[in-house]
Amino acid sequence: DCSLWRSAHKNRINMAFKGEDHLDSLPLPVQRMHLIQVDSVQRWMEDLKLMTDCECMCILQSKPISIEKDEQNELILSSQYSTCDNLQLLLKRAWIISTELTRIAQKLEKNRWQRVHSMTVRVNCHVRSMINEYNTFTRNSSEEMHQFEKLLIDKCSEFTAFTERCIQTEDEQILKSMKSCINETLTTIAQYFGQLIELVLTHEAQNLLRQIELSDSVYVTESAISSLFSLTQEGAHLCRIIAKEGGVVVLFKICRQDCFRCLYPQTLRTLASICCVEEGMHQLEKVDGILCLADILTDNTHSEATHAEAAAVIAQITSPHLTFTQHLSSFLENMEEIVTALVKLCQEASSGEVFLLASAALANITFFDTMACEILLQLNAMKILLAACSDKHIVDTPYSRDQVVTILANMSVLDQCASEIIQGNGVQLLMEMLFERSSSGNSAEVAACERVQQKSAVTLARLSRDPEVADAAVKLSCIPRLIKLCRSPTERNNSDSVLVACLAALRRLAVMSPDGLEDSDFQQLVKPRLVDSFLLCTNMEESFV
Repeated sequence: DCSLWRSAHKNRINMAFKGEDHLDSLPLPVQRMHLIQVDSVQRWMEDLKLMTDCECMCILQSKPISIEKDEQNELILSSQYSTCDNLQLLLKRAWIISTELTRIAQKLEKNRWQRVHSMTVRVNCHVRSMINEYNTFTRNSSEEMHQFEKLLIDKCSEFTAFTERCIQTEDEQILKSMKSCINETLTTIAQYFGQLIELVLTHEAQNLLRQIELSDSVYVTESAISSLFSLTQEGAHLCRIIAKEGGVVVLFKICRQDCFRCLYPQTLRTLASICCVEEGMHQLEKVDGILCLADILTDNTHSEATHAEAAAVIAQITSPHLTFTQHLSSFLENMEEIVTALVKLCQEASSGEVFLLASAALANITFFDTMACEILLQLNAMKILLAACSDKHIVDTPYSRDQVVTILANMSVLDQCASEIIQGNGVQLLMEMLFERSSSGNSAEVAACERVQQKSAVTLARLSRDPEVADAAVKLSCIPRLIKLCRSPTERNNSDSVLVACLAALRRLAVMSPDGLEDSDFQQLVKPRLVDSFLLCTNMEESFV
């Protein structure tokens, strides 16, 4: 996911722009007042949107206090927030309702009738508030949506009446007979609610795509794309809805119009999100999206940000984790142009994030087709990548090193690769990668460090069939490091995949340089079958004495 690749950089940016340093110079009472105004009050105002008084809501039934239509007031209400804010509020409310329905089912199983009733009343309020809020900012909802709104409200009222009768009786037989009716009603409410939310989100996606397609205004188009991107961040289901409604087609139209060049990065970022689902990929193929991406990447008049976001789309659609990339036949036709442009982007990257996106795309392409490795070798890509690793401002995270070592591992199957590694001091880099450790303890970063260790060991194992590479590895003390990774679970973060890779690399180096191992290491880590050595290492317990 591109968002994972960006996360390390976003955290650093967020830390740099918290904007709280200026408080230190203020008197203590003023500091406190500022914090109260910014933190507590603002937080309270945000929470207030999702809070309702259950008793009042039951009485008012979400009806307006005034029976006269006040169009001016309606306009003020609807323009208070942007479409994006309104959709976020709707999604938050929907999440609350979904959570409450799950909790009601759990309490119902335990026959906690009082809790079931109070939660039912709360759900009733949230449903009415959600419908009321949505109808406040939308003006053209469909008849089908209104029907589902009525069905949902009626069922919620029926549900509340059921649970109210339950708390007024203590007869176990009556409660038992009513329980099945309540379960059935709860299931129906969940179905109506799911269908209504689906209709609402489809409706909003259609509106946003219509705005993007019909507007000539850069400002309006930018606002609509921004709202669409926010929707894509809510999960794969929303990406499917957008793709089915023609989102990929509409966004690629923007990428083919020079008047919207300033919106290309934002548009491509949205496309990368949508293409995480199969429907998005099919749409991309239909509109010759690969050709458009190749044109953008090879056009030197575009900004680096545009090239980086185009690389992010390539990385997404060629991800080895996706099972539906086989139909991208047009990618092979444009692969050489794309790979050449991505290597150039890696070489000229001005920041760690740009390098990360470009190298991630290259890494995925090396899985996608073996011909990519031969193209990379012809382009001196290994020399460029190894040089980039020496610049700590460019290759500055385990995520970036993961992409580089993935490319090296996939290229190492080629015989010509060994000489390139020796010339670029690549064995030294692989040795350093065997020491990769997370500085933050973040689970995603820890996983990235494990992948770096594993792939560097795999690359060493593959390259050590060349005596020159094996000799360089032995001289750099790779054997003692591999032994430590095998014997010490904490050094490899208890990773079995790192252990297997290290055992394989150690065995290859032992063949080339048997004098580098002590007899006990040879007897336990090299001589037995690989599976036996693996079991021996995984059963080792560290002594804390």
